[in-house]
Amino acid sequence: MKTSKSLYIMCHMPVFCWISATVLETMLKETKNVEVPKSLTQMNTHFLLIQTSVKNKKYNKATEKNPKKLSQSDKGMILKLGKLAFQQLQKGNLIFYEEDLTECGIDVTEASEYSALCTEMFKDKCGLYEDKVFSFVHLSIQEFLAAVYALESWLGKSENVFNESFKCDKLSDLHMSAVDKALQSKNGHLDLFLRFLLGLSLESNQNLLKGLLTRRGGQTPSIEETFKYLSDKIKMESSPERIINLFHCLNELGDNSVVEEIQTSLRSGTLSETKLQPHQCSALAFVLLMSEGVLDEFDLKTYNTSVEGRLRLLPVVKTCKKASLAGCDLTYLSCWTLASALRTPNCPLTELDLSYNDLGDRGVKLLFSPLHNIQTLILGPCGLTEGCCSYLASVLSAPNSQLKQLELRYNNLQDSGVTLLCAGLKDPNCKLQTLGLSQCGLTEGCCSDLASVLSAPNSQLKQLELRDNDLQDSGVTLLSDGLVDPNCKLQKLGLSQCGLTEGCCSYLASVLSAPNSRLKQLELRDNDLQDSGVTLLSDGLADPNCELQTLGLSGCEVTGEGCAALASALRSNPSHLRELDLSYNHPGDSAGGLLSAGKGDPTCKLMKLNVDHGAESRLVSGLRKYACQLTMDPNTANAHLLLSEENRKVTRVDKEQHYEDHPDRFQWHPQVLCREGLSGSRYYWEVMWDCGEPDIGVTYKGMSRMGWGSDSWIGQNTKSWSLNCAGEGYYYFYNAGGNITFFRGPVLHRVGVYLDWPAGTLSFYSVSFGKQKHLHTFYTTFTEPLYPGFWIYPHSSLST
Repeated sequence: MKTSKSLYIMCHMPVFCWISATVLETMLKETKNVEVPKSLTQMNTHFLLIQTSVKNKKYNKATEKNPKKLSQSDKGMILKLGKLAFQQLQKGNLIFYEEDLTECGIDVTEASEYSALCTEMFKDKCGLYEDKVFSFVHLSIQEFLAAVYALESWLGKSENVFNESFKCDKLSDLHMSAVDKALQSKNGHLDLFLRFLLGLSLESNQNLLKGLLTRRGGQTPSIEETFKYLSDKIKMESSPERIINLFHCLNELGDNSVVEEIQTSLRSGTLSETKLQPHQCSALAFVLLMSEGVLDEFDLKTYNTSVEGRLRLLPVVKTCKKASLAGCDLTYLSCWTLASALRTPNCPLTELDLSYNDLGDRGVKLLFSPLHNIQTLILGPCGLTEGCCSYLASVLSAPNSQLKQLELRYNNLQDSGVTLLCAGLKDPNCKLQTLGLSQCGLTEGCCSDLASVLSAPNSQLKQLELRDNDLQDSGVTLLSDGLVDPNCKLQKLGLSQCGLTEGCCSYLASVLSAPNSRLKQLELRDNDLQDSGVTLLSDGLADPNCELQTLGLSGCEVTGEGCAALASALRSNPSHLRELDLSYNHPGDSAGGLLSAGKGDPTCKLMKLNVDHGAESRLVSGLRKYACQLTMDPNTANAHLLLSEENRKVTRVDKEQHYEDHPDRFQWHPQVLCREGLSGSRYYWEVMWDCGEPDIGVTYKGMSRMGWGSDSWIGQNTKSWSLNCAGEGYYYFYNAGGNITFFRGPVLHRVGVYLDWPAGTLSFYSVSFGKQKHLHTFYTTFTEPLYPGFWIYPHSSLST
């Protein structure tokens, strides 16, 4: 069975296992060298013949040993059952009544002899009367008999069962009508019928049923037109599931040319170099679905194709353990196909990454039902709001939920959304261990709800990431109520850039010193804790109950005084802390005291101390501690740009400037780059302009400088990212408009840019009276130094 994937994937159904066992047992008893069925059509054909033979032996005492020989009564009854099957399939009915049998000329008593095909299910009692209810033993039997009837109607009477008013001279006309009907079905209820109809059209399969099907005179009908029609439909059809079925149809007809082309590319390793057309992606999906075994990982982005091509590859997720669909331009409409794949019985998928796709709340709503088998789900950023949180909560609280890791970073859930989510997190059925809520628009308003989750008796939460939320000291104070509870199992807590000061540090110290504390990692980066806050925190670190292993204090305005407090804590409780990050502070020479604190003490576990990028300039509140000086590069300036103020100001003018020829100069776009290539650190700069709508961004040095195309326009290609300050709001560009985000609001004439190159983040802020308001953040992996650059509006000036 494993040699035929189309048969093997059906073996999760008990009825199909019974059909297969019946056929194989009978055939192998007759002769050991018999060729066993290789397709669904062949399997069902043999089953029909075997069951008819069994019926004749049981009821008619027949001695005929050749099951291919059918009596006229058998032929008549099978075709009547076929008509019944077709009519009910057209109506979408799986059960039917005695009058339906009578309409097709079937006597109920006579039909009972074919109980292996069609059987009475139960009696529907209503008052003094009762109706007999019938069904075929399995939908595949109904679809097969319907296909037999459709083919015989053409063979015997040149009828097209889909359009009986016209004579059908060519078999391909029947095939085309069936293909069209199947593609019109939203739930695919004619998919298997179509495969059977095409499979039965092969002469080899008709020979098996020569006692049932009429032999037409003349030449054997050609199926070349059918091949072409199927191939054309594969290129035009939009539903990935329907397209996969069309490949099954080609397989039934023995045409595997496109599939073999893909298999050859897979074997040679050239597939990743080839730009795949959508129909080739469908062929690839078919190959992967038909391959033996389960894929460990399926990364959609590794295939070079269009958005439509990626959609056609989505069904592959049903046959892999881990699916990475990040940044593939999926929308909520893609979730229809994805949800269908996830509903596949015995789907092995446990990890699903949908980050950087604009799914929206509607997408999550479509997905939430089949998500119960997923253990890791990544949904950030996906354009989500509080509107999706009740659905996610229902996933978490479902009795069969397996979700252990949920990543929702960079979605605008707000406090109201997290409150809804917490209802699921507190449910006894919830198994979640890791929750990511970075930059979700949260404040202190959700912290009491999160605290109640942490203190819930059944909570299994071990990791909670709250980075880049405006929780402030009051929020952490509320959160600490849950952190000190004996039921809390949290081991890792992220509070970077949450607007914290020394005001919360005594509460965090009480968490660290709590008798039942299990906290192992605490990240407090980019909060203005200062020495006073670190000194309070050190009281908790020094407590014998504290088992913290990793502490992040990067960019927290710590000097030698704070380092001394940490060194003292390390001496008091040396046996747990392993990593301490004090980068982007100003420890001075006192950092050595931290290292010496553990010298001579064999119990000291401190292994990693980071004091990189230290300077007195780091003792500034907020992002300005990362300020850098930028100067514009005259060798990159377009000829209509005039540099001034020591190359820190640029003005767009009508008159061409007399610059020397240089390969780095922008020939057409009114742009200029800065001299400084930024990499390996954190940087902040501000840009001001007087009027117009400039573009402000960064680019790799290798961006083109020639022509008017997107290759040389900042933000319009894969080598640059930009912010466009338009009249009605801000636009954010990457990759020629392939990724555009819009933020509506008043446009101020000062923008702050924060680049964390190692972390792969580029953030933009509007700046007013020294205060920054976050606009947008790009998340990626930077591989080269980045050069700040600007597109200048006519008759306007910009300065850094």
